[in-house]
Order: sequence, then C-alpha cells, then structure tokens
Amino acid sequence: MQISASMVKELREKTGAGIMDAKRALEEVEGNMEKAAQIIAQQGLARAEKKTDRVAAQGLVEPYIHGGGRIGAMVELNCETDFVARTPDFQSLAHDVAMQIAALNPQYVSEDEIPESVLEEKAEELGSKDVAVKQLALLSQEFIKDSSKNIEEVIKDHIAKLGENIVVRRFSRFELGETAPDASGEDE
Repeated sequence: MQISASMVKELREKTGAGIMDAKRALEEVEGNMEKAAQIIAQQGLARAEKKTDRVAAQGLVEPYIHGGGRIGAMVELNCETDFVARTPDFQSLAHDVAMQIAALNPQYVSEDEIPESVLEEKAEELGSKDVAVKQLALLSQEFIKDSSKNIEEVIKDHIAKLGENIVVRRFSRFELGETAPDASGEDE
C-alpha cells in the first residue's frame, strides 16, 4: 500500500511521532491508522523506560487552587532541561498532577515511600493492599481525567512525547481548617 503524506501527517498529529517513525509504522501495518498509533505508543514507552535513569534537575513548581481557595496543592515536577520545562505539554502535565493532588489527597509520591506500618494499617482499613496503595501513592492513583491510566502511565506518556525523563520530586496539599496529624490544636 502506498503511504500518503496526508496519512503520515494525520498520524503525527495524533501521536506526536517523527515523520520517519510515523511512515515506518504505517508501512508496517499497511496503512491501518489505529494499529500504527499503537506501534508508535509502544515504541514511545520503550524509549521512556530507557530515560528513567537520567538526571532530572530542571522543571517547575506548579500550584493549583480549588474550591474557591479552600484546597491548594503544589507539586515540584522535574525534567532534564529548562527548555522542556517551558513547553506547554510539560506545564499542562504539571497542572494536571497538581490538580490530582488537590482532588485525591495522596500522602506519598510512590509505593516505595509508604512505610510498611502505614501500608498495613491502611490495607486492613480498606480490605486490600492494592486499594491502599492506590489511595496513598500519587503515581499509583487513577488519573482523574482518564481513569484508564494511572499517574505513572501519564508521566511515561509525556516522557515518550517530550524525550526527557520526568520525575515528581515532591508535593504538598493544604485544606482550609485542616490540622496537622500531630498538632494538638491548642494555643500555647
């Protein structure tokens, strides 16, 4: 099958792939746009996995305020270069992650950070370790804009698209009237 320039353009717009990657994918599946998009996605995830060891020391701190100022979240999202940090795709990702934090109140960035005692207690309360991890760890939570993916998968999609490692370094969430777990609430 002859692959037209318009087919390559359509696949590029859909996936963000390079010209030659789009053309090769379309040739491989004889012009089937959906299968070609799947191939591009698989290649991107493979590339993303290779980038996870690279240092991500640039990025931005993104605030998100919700509910008329009642809930606020702030996330430090890092990438490898300042150039990528200034792109609309990276800034949109940072905004979405901050919004996720405000909405679902995770306590830790990843499952590895959850103390075993906290995980056991939460698993007993919720009836499942998997459910506890999804509630406590940001990267394991279902993305509020697309429940078919978790936050880690959304970040990997952006790593593949932007070509740099991306890391959630830390975050904080504030809710009006909320007190710290160890605060007595009394004035001294």
